[in-house]
Amino acid sequence: MLYFSKWKTISIIAAALFGILYAAPNLFSKKSVEGINDPLPNRQVKLGLDLQGGSHLLLEMDTSFIVKTWLNSIRSDISETLWKKNKIEHVAKTNISGKEILVRIGKGSEQAKALALLQKNLVVDLNNSIMGGVSAKNLTVVETADKQIKINITKPALLQRVNKALGFAIETLGRRINALGTTEPTIQRQGKNRILVQVPGLKDPEELKKLISKTGSLTFQMVDPSFGPNENKSGRVPFLSERVWEYQDGIKTTAYILKKKVIVGGTDLVDAQPSFDPRTNQPVITFRFNGHGAKSFGQATSKNVGRLFAIVLDNKVISAATIQEPILTGSGQISGSFSSKETTRMSILLRSGALPAPLQVVEERTVGASLGKDAVAAGFMASMLGLVVVIALVFVSYGTFGLFANVALVVNMILLMAILSILQATLTLPGIAGIVLTVGMAVDANVLIYERIREEIRNGKPVINAIDAGYRRAFGTIVDANITTFIAAVILFFMGSGPVKGFAVTLSIGIITSVFTAFTLTRLIVSWWAKREKHTEIPI
Repeated sequence: MLYFSKWKTISIIAAALFGILYAAPNLFSKKSVEGINDPLPNRQVKLGLDLQGGSHLLLEMDTSFIVKTWLNSIRSDISETLWKKNKIEHVAKTNISGKEILVRIGKGSEQAKALALLQKNLVVDLNNSIMGGVSAKNLTVVETADKQIKINITKPALLQRVNKALGFAIETLGRRINALGTTEPTIQRQGKNRILVQVPGLKDPEELKKLISKTGSLTFQMVDPSFGPNENKSGRVPFLSERVWEYQDGIKTTAYILKKKVIVGGTDLVDAQPSFDPRTNQPVITFRFNGHGAKSFGQATSKNVGRLFAIVLDNKVISAATIQEPILTGSGQISGSFSSKETTRMSILLRSGALPAPLQVVEERTVGASLGKDAVAAGFMASMLGLVVVIALVFVSYGTFGLFANVALVVNMILLMAILSILQATLTLPGIAGIVLTVGMAVDANVLIYERIREEIRNGKPVINAIDAGYRRAFGTIVDANITTFIAAVILFFMGSGPVKGFAVTLSIGIITSVFTAFTLTRLIVSWWAKREKHTEIPI
């Protein structure tokens, strides 16, 4: 156990130097480190929300919007199946509860045929692992006692759609928040229909709320030629048109009667950037469509030269202009009474895509930077105090061997910080607690080894044999103890969230580095000491 080959010795020393090199950037300011280029280490441990301040939001998805949108889609499918394909007269209405559709067939003789058609064309099997192999349908289509056809969304189908919507919303929020230039935002699901958003270091939480509360649904629509702006503000709207308002500072200013048919939607948008109009120097948004969008937009503008069209974002007109000439390039600009901040925010919304449903802020917390600094200072003080006390006790208890253990303990802390830096892990207050706990656990291994060596010396074994037996016999006990703790940390990481994960990460890494230093670095130092000259007793 005390023999080390040349390459093993070099590997252990290289690992220690590697840790020092990659942990060193944490001793300097962020600006100083940004000037360091690869391949030199330039990564620092990222501080979490509770350490550097920032914004914490808990968002709730409007599942009723998902149901409403789905029911509208089902009604379109009903019309397609019954009238357009089979000429069956019917009336389909969503009931008062807003959770099911009732279909009344015009001719009683066509009732059975309509029921069979709807069951065949609308009802499909769910392909969802959460059902555990149990067959489930997306809809139920049954005939009621009063000879109506009732269509219901099943619970498994709604759960599946909400899960998909939440996953898509998390991806969209990630694109929007990352566009702000923030570091390591936390965006994760909580419960059935909620999303937790934590953005460390963000100084403007209101800007974040404006960015993530918008659905981001973009459409280009023609203005109904029968009505100009502010005409028919409250009158009856034609069946194929809708009234959409333009807002200034949150106040309705201009009403537009728009054709419901969408020329181009946000799904065809491939890029949107804030810019300035070279003629007026006013902030604008430049946009670019994909091939399909460019073709559709080109055809629409070619047919409607001289007419007014509107750009609608989240059911609000943000810009309206007259088509002067066909726009065939697939790119253009959105102008209006925008500020530079508004064009930046809207560009991010358009680039990131639309949310599948509105998100409401149900909980909001802002951690100030000063509070974060206090937490860092307190955590650093606790870690240093714990380290100093442990070093002193180990040295008093074990003398020279205690000094060896303390060297390994310091290297252990350096390796831990190096790995956190490489992984770009986010350090939180619970993470600091994990580091403090690691300090004690790192010493535990050496205590077990040294006590085992003492026991071997009392049994009359020579120095070299006692040291060898101490390391060999303590190995199993230390590994067993650390494996059980490591398993608990892994479970905490996968089952926990937020702060719990931070604790689990630092604890897991600390376990690995402490076992490494106890059975390689400390043993290497003891081996050097033992082989330097023939010792007749151990200063332990």
